[in-house]
Amino acid sequence: MKVFVTGATGFIGSAVVQELLQAGHTVTGLARSDRGAEQLRASGAMVHRGTLDDLASLQAGAAAADGVIHLAFVHNFPGFFFAPGKDAKAIAAIGSVLAGTGKPFVVAGGVAGLRPGQILTEDYVPDYRKVLRKSEPAVLAWAEHGVRASVIRLAPSVHGAGDKGFVAWLVARARQHRQAAFIGDGRQRWSAVHRLDAARLFRLALEKGIAGGIYHGVGDEGLAFGDLAAAIGKGVGVPAVTKSTWGAIRCLGLFLGILARIDCPASSRLTQQALNWSPTQAGLLEDLALGGYFSASPQAQPQA
Repeated sequence: MKVFVTGATGFIGSAVVQELLQAGHTVTGLARSDRGAEQLRASGAMVHRGTLDDLASLQAGAAAADGVIHLAFVHNFPGFFFAPGKDAKAIAAIGSVLAGTGKPFVVAGGVAGLRPGQILTEDYVPDYRKVLRKSEPAVLAWAEHGVRASVIRLAPSVHGAGDKGFVAWLVARARQHRQAAFIGDGRQRWSAVHRLDAARLFRLALEKGIAGGIYHGVGDEGLAFGDLAAAIGKGVGVPAVTKSTWGAIRCLGLFLGILARIDCPASSRLTQQALNWSPTQAGLLEDLALGGYFSASPQAQPQA
């Protein structure tokens, strides 16, 4: 299958590209820079130049493919607050050229905020008007227009070697403030998944997912944030310290402070049954215990 991948040079995307290539697919990745293009060529993928704002380029990449995996999304702060609108436009542009073809269109979404305080399952559909990120409703709408459209709700922590996301930011903040912060009793739950397990799930959804399918990229169903902070504190060599919400925001910054308040456990039982997928890589706490997050230089982090 000829697969067009956006976000192909990112932390998750680069793993997805390798997973697809190893399974015998031909991959074309979206690249917005010469550096990204070089990375894709070195990996064995072909290059399609463009950006998320260049809708015509996205349409051309999708039209030339047998299937699309859309991973590109702005996660950094403050760009995150403008990302949902940009993402919805990109999904609409890709969907418009796939309409009526029956081709697969797999989009990355998230579990955070969909069902706070309760275990999120694949059959739960939230009130999308109250959800900031619009990836899920945007892609699923194309299932009614002849597209094998599906969404993978990813855990807030997709971890593994080379992570520059939320966990790496938490490690950097712990180093900076000489403490690993959590809120209240630390029982807020975070789900997590290893990037290699997530990559395999994207391939399976592309190959076998159904139109309108909702799948969960979740390995750890719900780790207590206090336990995560304790593991980070141990790795950095600083104490894990409870904070008020505002205290956590002062220590972690606005973006991470808000995330630290969210209780977002999620199950992947139905996904495992539907796609014959199961996580086989290290869980998040085990990954932290391996030490890779603490031996590398501090990663970039949100500015607020």
